[in-house]
Amino acid sequence: MKIMIVSDTHGRCQYLERAVKQISPIDMLIHLGDLEGGEEQVRAIANCPVEMVSGNNDFFTPLEREKMITIGQYRIFLTHGHRYSVSYGTSMLKEAAYARGADIVMFGHTHRPLIDMSGDVWAINPGSISQPRQESHVPTYIVMDIDRKGEAHFTLNYASIDTW
Repeated sequence: MKIMIVSDTHGRCQYLERAVKQISPIDMLIHLGDLEGGEEQVRAIANCPVEMVSGNNDFFTPLEREKMITIGQYRIFLTHGHRYSVSYGTSMLKEAAYARGADIVMFGHTHRPLIDMSGDVWAINPGSISQPRQESHVPTYIVMDIDRKGEAHFTLNYASIDTW
């Protein structure tokens, strides 16, 4: 199973569209907030099941703020992260995820990618696919692959500058 994880498109879905074309086919897309009204466009681009939560810039949206989903053997807590002070670290976020019985927490908000597989709860942040803030300033997303044994593997992907 191949899952694309993105966040912080901020209404700029052309970047998402190009990235989906680069890695298709995908079995699921997870968007971790700050869509800014692009929910239907994201669903159309993905052309597969989509899970989304709202972010701090998603006003007047029916999207849930947080949700729990299950993928294979993993219980996953989805949130944008701004309510858990993620700009200062992931300890509060991991505690909240652990309290919900999650194995993995996926979040956005910082516009900086992170794959932290330490401790009881793994923390995954795909960075931003439209407004990256890490040193390279290259748009990022994460691919979660579930192998034949049911194990999850995460790959940070940097979008090719030539295609953006």
